[in-house]
Amino acid sequence: MQHVIVITGAVGALGSSLSRLLVARGYRVAGVGLRRHEERLRTLEQELGAAFAGFLLEDDSTAAWGTALGAVESRLGSVFGAALIAGGWRGGRPFHEERDEDTWRSMLDENLESAQRALRALLPRLVAQRAGSVVVVGSRNVERPWSGAGAAPYTVAKSAVVALARVVAAEVLDAGVRVNAVLPSTIDTAQNRAAMPAADTTGWVKPESIAAVIEFLLSEAARDVSGAVLPVYGRA
Repeated sequence: MQHVIVITGAVGALGSSLSRLLVARGYRVAGVGLRRHEERLRTLEQELGAAFAGFLLEDDSTAAWGTALGAVESRLGSVFGAALIAGGWRGGRPFHEERDEDTWRSMLDENLESAQRALRALLPRLVAQRAGSVVVVGSRNVERPWSGAGAAPYTVAKSAVVALARVVAAEVLDAGVRVNAVLPSTIDTAQNRAAMPAADTTGWVKPESIAAVIEFLLSEAARDVSGAVLPVYGRA
């Protein structure tokens, strides 16, 4: 049976690595993104073939998620699981020096609210079929908040995402649905290298390494793992 996995953030470095891995392992993958991601989703479709399809959210709302999941089911079949990778990062100033709440609101919306809207749409389907697996992506800052100095809104938002994952994991466990989280350190991407040209990248974690951990958590091999929070720090 080819399980259908939904990925948010599929066009990013981690999301595209996971999409390639899942397709190679025999999954069917639905990349869900906003209208601005359309061109890159179509590029992934061309690369990965019929096992990957891109689906657009008209807006980031629960209603739009319901429409998108209906389209996924019509084209690919019933959704078995999801990897919620989409998010955002903004930082650079200590919390007490920030004079407006724009960064705070944007980090909560791009990280926590996007995850909760996806979960609100996905979980009833998985509970109804009494099977499924969801993986959310947090950050090393969740367990090492001091490493988030200068990025308090991001650190708080990712911590809330992981807390949400752990509590819903307890709520849906008896229905046969698993929810887990991974905590990457700095991911070795072209974007991060450009943003930090002087950084020592030798300890950064590769997207492919994180993707392999997520694939394990989505798989039958992790059937007894739920509510876990797995660090994927590399040597950072």
